Amino acid sequence: MARITAGVAASHVPAIGAAMDHDKVGTDYWRPLFEGFTWTRSWMAEQRPDVVILVYNDHATDFDLRLIPTFAIGCADTFQPADEGFGPRPVPPVTGHPELAWHLAQSLILDEFDITIANELAVDHGLTVPMSLMFGKTEAWPARVIPVVVNVVQYPPPTGNRCWLLGEAIRRAVLSYDEDLDVQIWGTGGMSHQLQGPRAGLINRDFDVAFLNRLVTDPQALRRIPHIEYLREAGSEGIELVMWLIMRGALGADVKELHRHYHVPASNTAVGHIVLEPTS
Repeated sequence: MARITAGVAASHVPAIGAAMDHDKVGTDYWRPLFEGFTWTRSWMAEQRPDVVILVYNDHATDFDLRLIPTFAIGCADTFQPADEGFGPRPVPPVTGHPELAWHLAQSLILDEFDITIANELAVDHGLTVPMSLMFGKTEAWPARVIPVVVNVVQYPPPTGNRCWLLGEAIRRAVLSYDEDLDVQIWGTGGMSHQLQGPRAGLINRDFDVAFLNRLVTDPQALRRIPHIEYLREAGSEGIELVMWLIMRGALGADVKELHRHYHVPASNTAVGHIVLEPTS
C-alpha cells in the first residue's frame, strides 16, 4: 500500500532559482537562506521518496486568463521546465507518475472534488525552485513528481478549509493505491510578501512565525483564516499559504516537526520552510 511519509513546505521565490543557476549560493546575501536547507537535503537523500505530490501555483505560465482551474493535476509522463521570459531554467525535466496521478484524479473526482486533468503541462519556478532547494543541482531528479496546481492568482482562490479538505482527500487516495510507494507531499509558495502597490515589499514576521507554529500546534485554526486576513497580514501574494494547508491536511491529525527554517528577505519575500512527519 502507498503511504504518505512526510510533508514539506517551502517558499518558491524565483530569485532563489536564479541564485542557484548563476552560482550565487555562497554569496553573503544568499548563504544564510541556503544554509537552512542543508539539513533537509541530507534528510531527503536518506529518505529517498518514490513520489512527491507537489502542490504549487502556476504564475500565468501554462495557465493564463483564458483558462484558470481552481485545482489541476498533472498526469503526464514528463513535465518540461517552462520558459518564463528568460528561457527555461537549466534543470532536468520532471518525471511524472501517470499511474498514481490517474488514480488520484479518479479518487478525488469520485470524492466530489472537481479536478482538472492536465495531460500536458510546463512547470514554472513554483515547482522547480522547491525541487532545487530539496535536491540541489542534479542531472536527474531522484523522485517522480505529481504536480497539483492551485489557483492563487485570479480571484477567487479556494479557501483554506477547501484546501485542507483536498489534502485529506489526497491522503485517502494515496492510502487506497495498492503499490508499495513512499510518497511525500509538498506545499509551496509564501510566506508573507506583496509584489505591487503601496505595500510592495511587505513582510510580516509575526504572522509567518505564528503560521509555522500553528501547522504543528493548532492546524485547525489555520483552516478558518479568511482571504481578507491573508491580504491584510501577509500581503497580496500571501494567499499562497493556503497551498501549505493541502500538505498539512494530507498528514492526518498529529505531526512531529523535524526541521524549520525562516529567513528574510529573499528578494522581497519572507522564506519559510518546514518538514513534518505524520504520527497518526
